[in-house]
Amino acid sequence: MTTLEPVPRSSAVEAVIDQMQGQLAAGNWSVGDRIPGEYDLAARLAVSRPAVREAIRALSHIGVLEVRRGDGTYVRSAVDPRPLLRRVERSTLRDVFELQQAYDVQAARLAARRRTQDDLLRLRALLEDRDAACDPGEFGTADAAFHLGIADASHNALLAEAFRYFQSRLRESLSAVRLDRELPDAGPEAHHAVVDAIAARDPDAAGHAAERIIVPTLDALEALL
Repeated sequence: MTTLEPVPRSSAVEAVIDQMQGQLAAGNWSVGDRIPGEYDLAARLAVSRPAVREAIRALSHIGVLEVRRGDGTYVRSAVDPRPLLRRVERSTLRDVFELQQAYDVQAARLAARRRTQDDLLRLRALLEDRDAACDPGEFGTADAAFHLGIADASHNALLAEAFRYFQSRLRESLSAVRLDRELPDAGPEAHHAVVDAIAARDPDAAGHAAERIIVPTLDALEALL
C-alpha cells in the first residue's frame, strides 16, 4: 500500500496531483470512493489548503474527481489526467487569450442581463483595483480578478467555476502582456465600457465591449506568428 508524503513547495499543485494519481494507480482510491478532505490532505502532504483545493478543482474539471457540496470529493475516473493538464500548462499566449475571449464575451452578455446592484458595486471596486495596479504581477492578479468578477455576475455557476480553473493561467498571461511592451493593453477605457454596458443592462454592448478588450492583443499575437 502506497502512502501520501510531503511534497516540494516549489510545485505544490502539480505534486499533489501526482500523488493523487499515485493513489488511483495503486488502487488505494477506487472509482466511487470518497477521498480524504482538504484539511487531511494538506496536513499529510505538508502543503497549503489552497494548493490542495486547486489540485482538486483541476481534477474535477477533467472528470477524475467529483466534488459534492456538503458531502465530500469522490473518484469518478482512474484515467491518468496529467497529459491533459500538461497541455493546458503548455498553452500559448494566443491560446489563452482566444479562450478568454470566448469566456469574457458570454460572461459579459449574461452579466448585463442578470447583474444585481451588489454585482455592479463589486465590479466597480475591482475596476478601481485594476486601474491602480502598477507592478506586472499585481496587475495580472487585479485584471484576472476583474474578469472573474464579470463571470460571477453572469450568475452561471458552471461558467464561473470554469473561469476559476482557468484563472491561474490567465493571471500569468496578463502579467506577461504587461511586461511585453510590444503587446497592446486595451487600457482602462475599454474595461470601463464593459462595466457601463453591464450597468445599462445592454447585453449586445457588453459583449462587443468585452471583445474589444481582447482583440488588440490577439491581433498583435497573430502578427508575431
